[in-house]
Amino acid sequence: MDRKEILGSKKRIVIKVGTTTITYDETGNINLDKLEKFVRILINLRNKGREVIVVSSGAVGIGRNVLGLAGKPETEAAKQACAAVGQGRLMMIYEKLFNEYSQLTAQVLLTKESITNEECRKNARQTFDELFRMNVVPIVNENDAISVDELSYGNFGDNDTLAAYVAKLVDADLLILMSDIEGLYTDDPKKNPNARFIHTVVGIDDKLEQMAKGASSDMGTGGMSTKIDAAKIATASGADMVIANGANIYSINDIMAGKKIGTLFLSREHGMALENELAPERAMYRRQAKKQKKEGQKEEGYKDEGDKEKIQKADDCSRFQRRAAAACVHPSETDIGEQQAGTMKQDSAEFSMIMTGGSYGQLYGNIGQQG
Repeated sequence: MDRKEILGSKKRIVIKVGTTTITYDETGNINLDKLEKFVRILINLRNKGREVIVVSSGAVGIGRNVLGLAGKPETEAAKQACAAVGQGRLMMIYEKLFNEYSQLTAQVLLTKESITNEECRKNARQTFDELFRMNVVPIVNENDAISVDELSYGNFGDNDTLAAYVAKLVDADLLILMSDIEGLYTDDPKKNPNARFIHTVVGIDDKLEQMAKGASSDMGTGGMSTKIDAAKIATASGADMVIANGANIYSINDIMAGKKIGTLFLSREHGMALENELAPERAMYRRQAKKQKKEGQKEEGYKDEGDKEKIQKADDCSRFQRRAAAACVHPSETDIGEQQAGTMKQDSAEFSMIMTGGSYGQLYGNIGQQG
């Protein structure tokens, strides 16, 4: 069973968007353009017969910005106040955008007790089921204004964990985490040029957890380690999970189409018959790309059949993930659309890839459409 077959059949989908995905880094304000695109994607998923649940971060960051605070709130009371101010504004924006498509939404604020307490969990599930029956899109966040960091009740700590528990609660079959992280690497790619991107994970072990680096931003709270924890919860409950970079919100469409975007964590149902899938090493990929550009043909310049087989596998194993955005530009300088760098494939001499934000400059010279 391939990735397209696995993801294309999903019916109930939880999508979490992080603070960095829906706000501007420079100001902390809502990125209305991206949020509008996100809502349109959700509407299209519903038009295809999918049920969607949104887990949205951003309340604390928005509240902090509205209140004129610099940096993250330093006390729990300040964080709760920011959440109380920001949550109302966040929901107002969501409701306005969804109303453009005559789509009803519902705000659902959860605490950890909503999951750990049997009676609360039962009531929460009934609420979600009724919202689905009424064709309402639930927009979920932690009730930060009243949540406490206390053992018997506690809080989720981050929305990655919250989203995983929501997926478990509603029996979702797919969880998508849109964040500022591309996915899982074998090592820190900023420090190790030979770090390899992991396309597919079939089981989480101690070695895999060691690969997760706890990176966080000034606006959000979650890092790679929290996403690994979320993957454990989601996959154990029967849901597959994808981690992807929210810089390109249209990646959600690519994920649902089965394209190799982000890291896919397979539930036990799918993972039993498959193996972890890694991208080729960066250094090898760049060396061969330069050779292909110089010689002009893929079939020339391999030292031996072993090298040729490696590069063919690199092509088949999909393209390497990067943070930068890329534009496909025809020689006539006609922009034919943005794609995530790393989802491009070398097929044609008609296009060139211009990398933004990276040090690679103009790459390869022969770039084709994503497979």
